Parts: sequence; structure tokens; C-alpha cells
Amino acid sequence: MKTNEKSRVLGEVNPITLEVVRNALISIAEQMSITMLKTSYSTVIREILDYSTAIFDRKGRIIAQASRIPVHLNSMSPALEAILAEYFPIESWSPNDVIMMNDPYKGGQHLPDIMTFTPVFVDDAILGIVGALGHQLDIGGRSAGSYGGDVTEIYQEGLRIPPVKLFSAGIPNEAVFEIFKANIREPVKTMGDINAQLAALEIGKEAFRKLAGKYGGDTIEACMEALLAYSERRMRAKILEIPDGVYDFEDWIDDDGIEDRPIRIKVSVTVQGSGISVDFTGTEKQSTGPVNAPIGVTKSATYYSLITIVDPTIPPNYGCYLPINIVAPKGSVVNPNPPAPVVGRMAVGHRIVDVLMGAMSKAVPNSVTAAYYGMSNVYAIGGMGEEGTPWVYFDIEVGGWGARPDKDGLDCYSAGFHNLANTPVEMVEIGYPFRFSAYELIADSGGAGRFRGGLGVRREFALIGAKANLTTQGERFKFAPYGLFGGKPGRKGRFLVRRGSEIVDLTSKTTNYVLQQGDHFIILTQGGGGYGSPLERDPQLVLEDVRQEKVTLESARNDYGVLIDPDSLALDADKTRALRETLSRCAH
Repeated sequence: MKTNEKSRVLGEVNPITLEVVRNALISIAEQMSITMLKTSYSTVIREILDYSTAIFDRKGRIIAQASRIPVHLNSMSPALEAILAEYFPIESWSPNDVIMMNDPYKGGQHLPDIMTFTPVFVDDAILGIVGALGHQLDIGGRSAGSYGGDVTEIYQEGLRIPPVKLFSAGIPNEAVFEIFKANIREPVKTMGDINAQLAALEIGKEAFRKLAGKYGGDTIEACMEALLAYSERRMRAKILEIPDGVYDFEDWIDDDGIEDRPIRIKVSVTVQGSGISVDFTGTEKQSTGPVNAPIGVTKSATYYSLITIVDPTIPPNYGCYLPINIVAPKGSVVNPNPPAPVVGRMAVGHRIVDVLMGAMSKAVPNSVTAAYYGMSNVYAIGGMGEEGTPWVYFDIEVGGWGARPDKDGLDCYSAGFHNLANTPVEMVEIGYPFRFSAYELIADSGGAGRFRGGLGVRREFALIGAKANLTTQGERFKFAPYGLFGGKPGRKGRFLVRRGSEIVDLTSKTTNYVLQQGDHFIILTQGGGGYGSPLERDPQLVLEDVRQEKVTLESARNDYGVLIDPDSLALDADKTRALRETLSRCAH
């Protein structure tokens, strides 16, 4: 069979061709990802890796993706579908068009996340679309990094861009470029990152064309349909293995940064046959402050959680979404009405993952984890350089994963929902007026359990330049990451400022706090929850944790019932057995 013919066998796509095309499409998305990495300017993309690339069919359905950020990737299809339905029908697209948007109320995330799309023409017809999303260093608004924790309207958060043609048939829309540059604090870095996205689109488009030239457009189109159907079939088959029933759970957001009151996130999951319905009825109404999650984020968190629970080996694409029905009441924090602010939407997004894990622990306890650190701990610092030009430092710090049914949680490791990397301290010190004095795991921060929650970290640095403004978006400072089946909760997070001998305890969501020269900013991130009773943990594992300084002698004794000699760090097996019996009787 020639490769430029339709590869059909008994009415189906040839399975060998299908697998080759599937991997080729993933490879193209990865090529796009590498292009963004190598051509970007800011540490947000180059170090934190806060960006995503993907391939779509002409209907806007995601077909293949690079191994980047689920919260982005699962929302790009809804955004592209909105673009095609409300702004630019597929028939109106021309070769070398580029569509840009960041509107959270048109399928987007929050304003710093800018999406770009371009069509792939083969034989004068659109075969597919390639897309790239990048978190931009700054998009204007109330504070540096566009992360105002005290905003009450989206208008205060920065430049809101509805779907617009950045390029029309290859001709740049210079007015859009100029408006964009005039509203941001670091135009050189930000425009450099936008150009990195455009370069990624070009790489993806040409590689997609080359693939179509090899196999033929009809074959590629048939393969894309087959890939969606394959993922849907596997998803439904796995859902059938879950006991039918209704599974509820709720958890809380600390506050919205404006009103000091908790915000309930409630979910009811109904499993029936090969389908799952996820109902957020009972979740709080939309907040005054910027923790609201647009519907794109709610869908992303839901899809991510259920795919992870059902079977993470299923090829991720639009087909995985089809068995899942989502009910998200309008006007709630999981589906706000404009002009509600949304920049801190990950607070709710992460909690959606936690409540879905909690709900599904009642159905498939061996397929879930205890609660992880539960927030992209964002901090942005802005100041003025010696030449009077603004600078912006943006970073995200993560914490410990929840323990698993058969393993400890990972220490200071980005949860799959956002899948970020850390910024090396050397890179920060080269580009900004900071000096680091600590970056270390926090002992006892992981929840005790048969399997221990992952540890959070302490990250500390001093401002050595002129004064600057600090803005934070944190969570789980009041409500700790929960444990499961007798596991204890992980430690809560904190933001501190040390000025001389004085320690200032910041709220989780702080806007434009003035740092003076010499101040130390200290981030203490959350630990993950434990899984199972700590008294069931292998004493040898507790001993190893103590030797590695992940668990203190006090916690070994009080939480795990394990007695270790403080001088020799040797386990006293007989006294441990007796202590555990005593603690077990007291617990009952």
C-alpha cells in the first residue's frame, strides 16, 4: 500500500498508519514546544515552562499535544470552538492568518495566558489548526505581572483581547501590536515571547503540511477522526469498570483576597454506565476578588482529574472529553459572569482537582491520591531600574504531592494539573536584584500516613536593589491539604517578610506590598496529605525519613509511633511495637 493513498483496511484506518500518524502529530506538537522554549525571552516560559502547544482538526477539536500544561491544553478546544462559532468561521480563514485571544469569557484562562492559532492549508483547504498558548510576563493592569490580588473587576487585571487577527494572510496587524506594547510593563520580553509563539506556529504548520504530503490529506483526516474515536472508546470502557453511583465531596478556598471568608467548592459525581456527570451545584456564588475560575478552567480541571483517575495512559484528545458531562452553575466561582476578576483562577482550579479526587476516593480508592499542595503559589515583584524602566519578576513555587495508595507523595514537585518547572536561583540572581539564602525541603510538612505526603519547600531571598512591590496569590494557608483513609493533612503554606528582626506574616493574597532594600521574602509551601494510618507505616521507612531529615524525631514518635535513638539514629523495635499498641488503643 502506497503511503500517499488512503490507508483503509475493511473500512477502518490501517492501524499501523494510525499509530505512525498519532506519534507524528505528537512529535509536531513537541517540535512546537521546543521552538517556544529555545526562542522565548522571559523566565516564565524559558524556565517555568508556563506554555503549551497543540494540534487541532478544522472543527477546533484537540488531536495531539506536547507534554506541557493540562490546564491550558484542556481549555484550548473550547476557546477555538468559540472563535470558530462567534468570530471567524473556518471558511473565513486564509493561509498565514494568525488569531490571537486571551478573553476568559470566550474560552480563555486569565489575561496573561495568550492563545494564538493558525490554519494548516493542504490543497487549498484547511486540514487542521496549530495552536500555542504562553503565559506572558505582564499584560498590564493593577500590579506587576498582572496579578492584582485586590481587584474586583476584570478591567483592572490588564489588557483583555477578544479573538482578533494578529496577521491577516501574512500581513501583520500593526495597530494590535502597538496597542499591546503600550499596555505592558516589559514590552521587549513580552513581545519576544509572542514572537516565540509565532515561530512555534510556523514550525507546526510546516511539519503538519509535510506529514499530509506524505500520507495524503484524506488519510490524515481519517486518522484524526479515528484517534478521537479510539480515546472515547477506551475512556468509556474504563468508566464502565467504576461502580455506578453518586459520589460527593467538598473543600474550601481560604478567601478571595477581598472578603475574609471561606469559599465552598462542592461536587457531586454521578457514574452511570459509560458516562460521568460532574455537578458543581452547591458551590459558592462568584467572588468579589479574583479567584473565580472561568468555565474553561473548570472544564480543564474536571477533564484532567477524571482522565488521570480513569486511565492516564489513554491518548489525551477531545475524545476523552465526550463521556464527561459538566454542570457548572452560571454566576458561581466555577462559572462566573463578566466582569468578575479571574487572574487567581487557579485557586479554584486546583480545588476542583482536590474535590474530584475526594469524591472518587469513595468509588475507586486505589486510583486517587490524597490532597496535594493545592495552589500555584504565585509571587510577582515589580520595580524600577536605574534608567527608570520597569522590571517584573514572576515566579511560581510548588509543594508536596498527596500520598498515593502504594507510594509516598512526591516532594516539591509540580502537580500534573499545571506541570511547571522551577526557576533556578542562578537565573534569578543574574537578571534581578535578589540574593538567595535558602531553598530547602521542610521537615514534617508532608502529612503522616501509611504513605507520607510529599514535602513542601522553604525558599528565601533578599532584595538587594531599591524598593519594589510584591504581589502574591497563594492558597491553603487556612485549610490544609486533606489526608485520606486515616492519613493526616499536609502542612499549610505561609508567606513571610523578614525586615531586620521583625517578621511580617503576609496573607495568602497580597497586592503591592512594599519591599525595602534588605528585606527577605520567605515562601513556605504546602505539604501533601497522607494516605492510610501513620501507625501502619513501615518503621524502616520512618527511620529512613528521619535520617534524610524529612521527618523529625518528634514526629516519628508522636505521629508514627516509632522510637529512634537520637544519638545513633537506630530503631528501637520493641519500644516501637509497645508505643504503637498504646497509640492504637488511645485512637479507638
